[in-house]
Amino acid sequence: MSRSKDRVDLVADVLVIGGGPAGCWAALSALEAGAKVVLAEKGYVGTSGATAAGNSSIIYTAPASQGRAKAIAARESRGLGLVDGSAVDRVLDEVYFQLDRLAVWGYGFPTIEDGSSYRGSMRGVDYLRFLRQKLIKGGATILDQSPATELLSSDGIVSGARGVRRIDGAPWQVRAGAVVIASGGCAFLSGAIGTRNLTGDGYLMAAEVGARMSGMDFSGQYGICPVGASVTKGIIYYWATFSDETGNVIAAKGDRQDIVASGLRNGRVYAILDKANERVQSGMRGQANIFMPFDRQGIDPFTQRFEVSLLYEGTVRGTGGLLIGNDTTTDIPGLYAAGDAASRESMAGATSGGGGPNSSWALATGVWAGAAATRFAQSLGPAHATRLVASVATKGNGRGSDIAAVQAGIQREILPLDRSFFRTGAQLDASAQALETSWADALAHQDGTDYPKARETLAMAATARWMVASSRQRSESRGIHRRTDLKQTDPAQTHRIASGGLDRVWAQPQAGTEQKAAQ
Repeated sequence: MSRSKDRVDLVADVLVIGGGPAGCWAALSALEAGAKVVLAEKGYVGTSGATAAGNSSIIYTAPASQGRAKAIAARESRGLGLVDGSAVDRVLDEVYFQLDRLAVWGYGFPTIEDGSSYRGSMRGVDYLRFLRQKLIKGGATILDQSPATELLSSDGIVSGARGVRRIDGAPWQVRAGAVVIASGGCAFLSGAIGTRNLTGDGYLMAAEVGARMSGMDFSGQYGICPVGASVTKGIIYYWATFSDETGNVIAAKGDRQDIVASGLRNGRVYAILDKANERVQSGMRGQANIFMPFDRQGIDPFTQRFEVSLLYEGTVRGTGGLLIGNDTTTDIPGLYAAGDAASRESMAGATSGGGGPNSSWALATGVWAGAAATRFAQSLGPAHATRLVASVATKGNGRGSDIAAVQAGIQREILPLDRSFFRTGAQLDASAQALETSWADALAHQDGTDYPKARETLAMAATARWMVASSRQRSESRGIHRRTDLKQTDPAQTHRIASGGLDRVWAQPQAGTEQKAAQ
């Protein structure tokens, strides 16, 4: 490590951006492959991000078992023609192998009634703390509270990144042979638990070097939460009855979110967990964080109605993200993506991958990204550390003074139910136009004093534009892309939609994905 005018300068074989499960597994995988690793996290590795906020299920099934076949069939059924069963099988193979290793390393999986280890659930904070300690013991350098703001490039090859340390405002730079983007999705500062730092930063940085997105049309994901709270853990609502303000049960088609969204169009919505028997109640109470909002208000959710709403979760639990190949390569040499930062269409298709599918995807793609990035860095040899590098960050054109207003403008086009849960062609057209103004406004703040916040805002504007552009390309309803003016699913649109661009955003069907989806 060296310092130049208070800047921290590091050299690594692999730089991982993001310290959630995908980033931690990427860093571990790279260490095991012999790489020198730096991991930069916007918050603190172990407590930040969506996983740290609670428990997370994960799909643990033995290869070629009935459980595996059932899990793949479930994914294919829910994915509405866009899931690749062979990709799901490959993900679950990796998860099975790595969770067994985790047990050997000493991670404390919970036990079930017969005393055996249950590997289908991870306790978020414990899981991440365990991985953090594993990384430290393995020799990784961890930069906590150090958001990455821009990638470095050398002759079109990604060669590191720069950022800012929140603790003292000092800049940092890591020159690396390869970079893994594992910085999560984007929830547009909706207030959903664990999403504060998830503003699409990795998407923006990757797009600035020319990477493409996929599946940004499948971003209409919301989580149910008690009014006034931020906890969007949805599992408890499997046992809920939803009613309106006068107590009439809401009859609507679809899943839990569909029922609540339908009710909210007509007024307040209430829930009661009256379908949970004592055994289920006891099991749910094991996840204390879920019940914190009720306990604070003195509500027994099993016997008392409580008001609920929906909070936007975007691509944190939706599907869209960076377009990657089988080994997590992006379009750009030296750049890899894992976890929520990568498109999960092959795993989740047109629906949310929240819970087990997402956590499984994060683990598997993290492992693959770390290994692939190491191979790429090693192919360059030690000369990668002395390459001429340059930032590829979008140039700003002003020092605007009200960045909160810019963020609010972006949120107005994305967060309301009538923007992202219920879509229409006319509304998408209007949002596309409004977001061009937001993009210009965000650019006018890039030279201000709070550079990380300006970059967050620019990332939100870029992400919103890709989402709207992709949604305009899908003239049907499919999964979490719900068009109230086009309610039917069109078999001719069983394809994936790619998107990209910054000054000029584009979106179009991906050539070849029709055949793949039909296999």
